[in-house]
Amino acid sequence: MTMSRWATSGLVASALAMACLPEAARAQAGAGAGTPAPTRTLVRTKTLLHGNYCGPGNNAPLAPIDALDAACARHDACTPDAGLPTRACNLRLEAEAEGVAQDSRQPAALRALAGVVASGAAMMPYDPAQPSLAPARAQPEGAASLVREPYRSDDADGAGDDAAPE
Repeated sequence: MTMSRWATSGLVASALAMACLPEAARAQAGAGAGTPAPTRTLVRTKTLLHGNYCGPGNNAPLAPIDALDAACARHDACTPDAGLPTRACNLRLEAEAEGVAQDSRQPAALRALAGVVASGAAMMPYDPAQPSLAPARAQPEGAASLVREPYRSDDADGAGDDAAPE
């Protein structure tokens, strides 16, 4: 019996998601309804899947070895030592890893692993008590806005036109 590449990727992504769960979250997920989760002291394990930062634990203060490892380092930086990251933190890892996966300049093996990390990040639990969006940073004076406004023409009648020019 052979498995398709996508089925194998799904299994690897599921294993990655479970490996990246903090011990407290694994204990909580394993507890049945009405069964209290076992009380344990949280012990950080180091099971790296790639580089110095991808996977539970890290090799700080060593530098990331590539773009995927840098994305994982930023995820580690926004994950509290004894808890779950915010949803925004997981979404950022997902987006950055997907960017590496789509980057044709990266080696094929790194792109494949980045796709698995992106899939795993999409399944990672997050702390629902934390705000889902990071606070906005102030933009330097004169910097272009990151938000695009709809196109408005200056018609003679004063009524704006939402259609972009042809």
